[in-house]
Amino acid sequence: MQVYKAFFKIILKNRIQLMIYLVVFMVLALLLSSSYNPPQDTDFTKVKVNIAFINDDIDSPLVAGLQTYLGENANLVAIPDDTQKLQDALFFRDVEYILRVPVGFTDAMLSGSAVQLEKTTVPDSTSNIYMDLLINKYLNTANTYTTYLPGLSQTDLVAHLQEDLANATEVTMISSGTHSAYAEKSGYYFNYLSYSLFAILILGICSVMLVFNNTDLKRRNLVSPLRSANMNFQMILGNLSFAVITWLVLISASFVMYGSFMFTATGRLLLLNSFVFTLAALSISYLIGNLVKSRGAMSAVANVFALGTSFISGVFVPQALLGDNVLTIASFTPTYWYVKANNEITAAVNFNAASLTSIFTSMIVILGFAVAVLAVTLVLIKQRRLDA
Repeated sequence: MQVYKAFFKIILKNRIQLMIYLVVFMVLALLLSSSYNPPQDTDFTKVKVNIAFINDDIDSPLVAGLQTYLGENANLVAIPDDTQKLQDALFFRDVEYILRVPVGFTDAMLSGSAVQLEKTTVPDSTSNIYMDLLINKYLNTANTYTTYLPGLSQTDLVAHLQEDLANATEVTMISSGTHSAYAEKSGYYFNYLSYSLFAILILGICSVMLVFNNTDLKRRNLVSPLRSANMNFQMILGNLSFAVITWLVLISASFVMYGSFMFTATGRLLLLNSFVFTLAALSISYLIGNLVKSRGAMSAVANVFALGTSFISGVFVPQALLGDNVLTIASFTPTYWYVKANNEITAAVNFNAASLTSIFTSMIVILGFAVAVLAVTLVLIKQRRLDA
């Protein structure tokens, strides 16, 4: 196993350079773990809007009933009927909705005539729509009674309105599962892992291939007693061993930070996805290692490729914030599909056929990159051997 031993001797000589990316990743992971705040509860909660109610009509039971109904669903703020003060209250958001009941409102409602209330609101606000719905609900219900029971007194009308509008439908949110607090945090961790993994593999494998692709050393190896098939097997075994060791080191912190979560379905899928990505990164690193001619070029390629694919694929900037053109370009890299699968894994509460199909499709695409790049690399190696 001379070639295998030589492989790791070269790796150990370059350990300082490789450790830099490992330390950077661990620092990012720790900072992420300490600074991450879980998302706020997104369940619906009823919020009362601050409104001003001004009555220019007579103090009738119908107007009082409307005011009482709005007071149950909004906060009535007492503001003098002065244009400047009302405008100031709206500007400083002391109120978000000003309702003015015009003269003749009561008579118009009882006679079935068209009624137009006056309102002043914050432009394009949700409170505007919400209050319109409440007021329309009250007026439409009152109009129904005055149309079909024309002789109904105001007192009875208001009593019926209070009884009808007091009915509410209870809504219960049912979920078949819960979303772990570690899900999104671990997703960020494994997304960042791709950057360090790519950089370490490129630097490590390139440093080895620079030595073994040296023209004089290659010629000496060709005339050595060790057969080419055995030499290639040891080289492949060395690359696989280095990739697996790197993967194990990078994922080890996740077991420390997230504990038993890594043994859940979400955690196992994240681990599987990262291992599949490791194979693709290994193939690309092996290709780059057979193309690079100097150590300076090796460092440049490692930084450009690892950083470049990370930026356009959603590692540092979420894919949801990237443009369509950027994502289209990124889809030609395995990092994009790796991050896409991670996002789907961590977003899922329960895994069904549809979600798993999408996740495994991304993994298959990543494996496709690995196989395609490896095939190109083998053709390149064979061509160079013939030229030599």
